Amino acid sequence: MRHSHKGRSFGRDHDQRTALLRGLMKSLIIHERISTTEAKAKELRPLIEKLVTTSRKNTVANRRLVAARLGNDDEVVKKLFSAIAPRYMDRAGGYTRITKRQSTATDGRKTAYISFV
Repeated sequence: MRHSHKGRSFGRDHDQRTALLRGLMKSLIIHERISTTEAKAKELRPLIEKLVTTSRKNTVANRRLVAARLGNDDEVVKKLFSAIAPRYMDRAGGYTRITKRQSTATDGRKTAYISFV
């Protein structure tokens, strides 16, 4: 039984799953819209929204928290704090949108776009 097992494992161990989601977060911040599987997009949404909420208040402590979550990538942190977070100062949440795509893959996986609103 799966009692107290939150989230999807994607067939990976913890370190690989963390690296996967970290890479997806960086790509979403850089490109502002990415295409991925529906399951990965649904797992990514709460993580990226927490980062945007944290980055709305531009303090040194928040920059360090976000940098630690993103793997100390300075250009990504700078874009998040200077370009993305100011857009959502008046918004109370819901910074991302998941749009389902028609499945074109031969393996039948469901794909989706995740983008900033």
